[in-house]
Amino acid sequence: MIQAQKGTKDILPQEVENWQRMEAAANKVFSKANFKEIRTPIFEATELFARGVGDSTDIVNKEMYTFEKSERSLTLRPENTAGVVRAYIEHGFSRLPQPVKLWYKGPMFRYERPQAGRQRQFHQVGVEMFGSAEPAADAEVINLAVKYLNELGLNDLEIEINSLGCSECRKNYRNAIKDVLKPYLKDLCEDCNFRYEKNPLRILDCKVDSCKKIFEKEEIQKVILGDFICPDCKEHFEKVKEYLTALNIPYTVNKLLVRGLDYYNRTVFEIKSNNLGSQNAVCGGGRYDSLVETLGGPQTPAVGWAMGMERLNSLIEKPASDRLDVFVVSENPKETFKIIDELREAGYSAEFDYANRKFKKQLDKAAKTAKYALILMEDEINSNTVTLKNLDTSEQINVSRQEYLSKIKI
Repeated sequence: MIQAQKGTKDILPQEVENWQRMEAAANKVFSKANFKEIRTPIFEATELFARGVGDSTDIVNKEMYTFEKSERSLTLRPENTAGVVRAYIEHGFSRLPQPVKLWYKGPMFRYERPQAGRQRQFHQVGVEMFGSAEPAADAEVINLAVKYLNELGLNDLEIEINSLGCSECRKNYRNAIKDVLKPYLKDLCEDCNFRYEKNPLRILDCKVDSCKKIFEKEEIQKVILGDFICPDCKEHFEKVKEYLTALNIPYTVNKLLVRGLDYYNRTVFEIKSNNLGSQNAVCGGGRYDSLVETLGGPQTPAVGWAMGMERLNSLIEKPASDRLDVFVVSENPKETFKIIDELREAGYSAEFDYANRKFKKQLDKAAKTAKYALILMEDEINSNTVTLKNLDTSEQINVSRQEYLSKIKI
């Protein structure tokens, strides 16, 4: 028997309602803030991710699904910011009134160990705002993330923020991190040794326990928690914090927060839920002011975030019931089709027995699948009535065909 591949998962009919709810909430919340949906291709040129995401990241080095076609290297998208930036450049969005505000949803692909809420094919919803360097843009997208999670009924959230500073700030910080970690290189994991040369800030994102213990040493903590942010970046970060306070969004500053992608600068943030165990981040993002230029566009400040929809799905409340509104019990297929159409046109979910089995069999099926049984046997047809049975209360009434719709209380 051929089965779904490891790291992929069917979204079954009983689960789809939650996914539709997440998508509808995204459209509702983001549209109110004037964000427009964009849909980009599932695969792109490999170079887009190598240049955009960064060749020091685990995504590019270990996790991408890449294939060759007609002497071209193509990759299934492992994230969508790079693709949205490519579309922004290709379609001349820089010539539109700024900021340009976009949102997306869809499948992403990474080759990594499957775990709770994380698959090799997974789904993300995210927003990107181009053209504003103001701290208000940072606060806007964080607020939008919180509003979206609240719309899904998620209120027990922790927001962590940090500032990585500008390119000059990052350079000074990188050098300080390299200097203080150099004596410990032999004790750091293989990934940290690779990052030490390529992007030392990403060492702070390491999840290996032995590395974490090294970072806790006093002289290393002094550097990690040191102040390498220039006055302009410091003012930007202070404004972000002021705006979050004005929005009544509680937050903590986490100096170890660097995010896993190379393109971030200045503000970075994560939103966490305590209901997910150790892998508790549901949203991550930040500012990426150089990415548009890196990918061949004009210098354009930008900020955004993404959320894993599988993790969201594991947190939000499941539908109380997936029962039909009405099951039609009848032995007259022609009349059944007529009334089924009436019910569906009126907005009710309705079903009937395609095999046209005996009355008791149909009524048994109605009791298992619906809130109401609509009985349409010969007596009802002859008197131009229907019998409505509430399957929760067992209350039963006979009502005319002209009035029966008003008696269905869902």
